[in-house]
Amino acid sequence: MFKKDQLETPPDKVNTVIGKDTHFQGSLKAKGLIRIDGVMEGDVETQGDVVIGESGRVSLELKARNVAVAGRFEGTMDLGGKLEIKSSGVVIGEIKTNGLLVDDGALFSGNVEMKRKDQLPPNGISDKSKMVLPKDLKD
Repeated sequence: MFKKDQLETPPDKVNTVIGKDTHFQGSLKAKGLIRIDGVMEGDVETQGDVVIGESGRVSLELKARNVAVAGRFEGTMDLGGKLEIKSSGVVIGEIKTNGLLVDDGALFSGNVEMKRKDQLPPNGISDKSKMVLPKDLKD
């Protein structure tokens, strides 16, 4: 899912950005890639992937395909694909996912429910596509 040899995500591939100096509270529904570098509280549902950058601080109920966390996440995740917690990442909460990757130095506190490969998530999204991480989230 998050391979080092993949190319940097071009800016035109990110559909929604919550910038570093932005505080968003509420509900967000999207179809594409969401990047969060600011503060976000509420709920997010996307058919795409979510990247929480190092400066991202979120408290969410999140439904997505794949998620990469380099910042701080608190809440619940229901993923059709995989969760990757980068070395600078902190995840606290309840996670349902098909796959979990935790880098050395990352912190996780909570519960994980691993789904079977033949189970589809509630949003019906399968994990057929791969996520391309922005360069600043690669090791």
